[in-house]
Amino acid sequence: MDLGLRDATAVVAGGARGMGLATARCLADDGARVALIGRTRSVLDDAVADLLDRGAPEAVGLVADTGDEDRVQRVFAELGDRWNGRLNILVNAVGPTVRGSFDELSDADWRRAVDEGAMGMVHCVRAALPLLRAAEWARIVNFSAHSTQRQSVILPAYTAAKAMVTSISKNLSLLLARDEILVNVVSPGSISSEALVGWAESVGVDGTDPYALMSAIDEHFGHPAHLPRAGSPEEIGPVVAFLASRRNSYMTGANINVDGGSDFT
Repeated sequence: MDLGLRDATAVVAGGARGMGLATARCLADDGARVALIGRTRSVLDDAVADLLDRGAPEAVGLVADTGDEDRVQRVFAELGDRWNGRLNILVNAVGPTVRGSFDELSDADWRRAVDEGAMGMVHCVRAALPLLRAAEWARIVNFSAHSTQRQSVILPAYTAAKAMVTSISKNLSLLLARDEILVNVVSPGSISSEALVGWAESVGVDGTDPYALMSAIDEHFGHPAHLPRAGSPEEIGPVVAFLASRRNSYMTGANINVDGGSDFT
């Protein structure tokens, strides 16, 4: 399907690896010019090279911690100069790295989870809005998580931050409807991310085997999917790309579960 992205401009915050990179690849494959925001120059450079090797018309990597609002503002100002003051797509794929049970978490842990998982998204949307409003069409897609609907005792801070993302996104969809800027949320389930694969290996499971990984998730957390395997980042990217595209013309305020099947309503 042609998503209507040729010559569109797109920013993927957290786009240098995992689900963010998978999304950036889908956008680039359809002809979008893509900017990646990440913390590590070497990782960004590798991701940019990957996109250019795939034939992306333009790819650029910009170093920023999305929790640093001043830096985020400078990054989007630079992109505004580069792209004539217009931006079509903003994808926020940055997630909190905080893990631990409620009893283990300090106030600093909670603040870091919110800064990484929610305020970074707020900073990016705030900085991008003038560019999005100036474009002929615009979309925002934010990453939440299925753990907001299926709790885990080791992820209370992570889940709280992601729940903030979902709530803020719903409010943004209402606010920006008057500008015809569509705002949606994707909630991935058990995806073979670096973090999840690393956890599996820490409990003696081959995390690169999606069936073994799902069995471990079932055993340790009681959170199996209907499908008997974990998902891959490449199964998230196309969903986000559609939501971010011109082909999505009437869906806004939605929270899309991509989780291998669940009982969520």
